[in-house]
Amino acid sequence: MEKQDKHSCRKKSYKKVGFELKLLIIDQIHNGQISINHASNKYQVSRSSIQYWMKKYSTLEQKKIGMSKKDEIKKLKEKIEELEFVKDFQQDIIADMELITGVDMSKKSLPKTLADEIQKKKQNRLKENG
Repeated sequence: MEKQDKHSCRKKSYKKVGFELKLLIIDQIHNGQISINHASNKYQVSRSSIQYWMKKYSTLEQKKIGMSKKDEIKKLKEKIEELEFVKDFQQDIIADMELITGVDMSKKSLPKTLADEIQKKKQNRLKENG
């Protein structure tokens, strides 16, 4: 029995894994086809090695698809502009609807700052139309 105990505690020997196989293993794990434990057993690679590859691979992917801070800021500014436009458009519609129906929906349902902006739009519309 002692021989079996010593044998089972022995460290597993693992083979050297090429880059393509590493990518295949990581891809299978990311796609949910196999777990890290299953990949470890299937490919005779330690779980810690797979986790290390996954960490390195994620930083490699980030570098490939990543953008500079300047580009990221530019993209975010464009998104803010787009959202501001949508917000203004929606407020215009609400203001028009309130003028047509005579019901102040914005005061009841929107935060005070947005409701105030809509009220200003309504006042401007009334001034414009006389």
